[in-house]
Amino acid sequence: MSGPAAVTTLGIPCSTRAARAPGRGCPGTSPRHRRHTPTMRDTALPDDLPHGLPADLRPWVARHLPGVTTATDVSWNRANSRVWRLDGDTTAYLKLSPSPRSYARETTAYRHAAVLGPGQAARMLAADPVLQAVLTTALPGRIVRDLPLDPAVETRVHEFAGRLLRRWHSHLETAAPHARQALRKELADQAAEAADCLDELGDRLDGAQRALVRDVATQLPGLAAELPLVYRHGDYLPRNWLWDADAQTLAVIDFEMADHGLAVQDMVWLHGAVWPTRPDLRAAFLTGYDREPAAQEHRVLLLLTARLAVSYLATGLARNDTVLIDRGHHALSALARTGV
Repeated sequence: MSGPAAVTTLGIPCSTRAARAPGRGCPGTSPRHRRHTPTMRDTALPDDLPHGLPADLRPWVARHLPGVTTATDVSWNRANSRVWRLDGDTTAYLKLSPSPRSYARETTAYRHAAVLGPGQAARMLAADPVLQAVLTTALPGRIVRDLPLDPAVETRVHEFAGRLLRRWHSHLETAAPHARQALRKELADQAAEAADCLDELGDRLDGAQRALVRDVATQLPGLAAELPLVYRHGDYLPRNWLWDADAQTLAVIDFEMADHGLAVQDMVWLHGAVWPTRPDLRAAFLTGYDREPAAQEHRVLLLLTARLAVSYLATGLARNDTVLIDRGHHALSALARTGV
């Protein structure tokens, strides 16, 4: 199995975040779970002014990137995604961050990304905190999630992905004084969500599943508190990897969730959706990463993935969404059965 089918075998959507459903303790699914093929709306740009863009962006773009002739809306299919490809004398991308926090994270991460090699991450050309606009260089390649890759190529891609992530994690980024406290709160919230889900789901979980979710509720914050902080990408999934088949190189994109946290937080989706049925891709990724997670890291990774799975199950039941029910149940059953 290769390509998109290979990375959805446990049915976990390409996201590791979930928002609370109204009136419930268990989280619901974020709009980012509905992130599909970008829209493509070409707009001619006479007089070098990008008229396909909001009026307040046009002079800013013209000042920082003269010669633009075409703007193509390549936003993801979600309300807070606003991205354009700008073509003309050169090609670049313009993104409007959905919030001041996302803008701060993204601009910090672009500076951090300089640690990666040429062509492995875009470079920031300009940014404006008032507009919350970020202008970046373009990269060759196609999004890995959408590619039907030959198994040998897919293995190489995952090894390269592990290598890039290790380089990203290994480069020290000064953590804010509250970074450890913010992580403790994040994981305490996830543990509380797991406890709420355990109460609400009751007999819908078998004994092994209940035991695993109970471990999330009782063990996750304490175990994670003992692990070191790294600067994490925050959304390290195949939809944010670009594979250039001609050059045989991989690049990483989308830094708006970058922040300090645990190294294994960047592996949760892979651990839940890919590695159980593709141990070859796990081996390739960790070969690139150049180490296996330590025993305590692996336990935290299991608990983080279980929390994500039970949240999907609870949300699916609350909304009578059979797709989410199947995703959550399948993933949680696999994790509880194998314990890894």
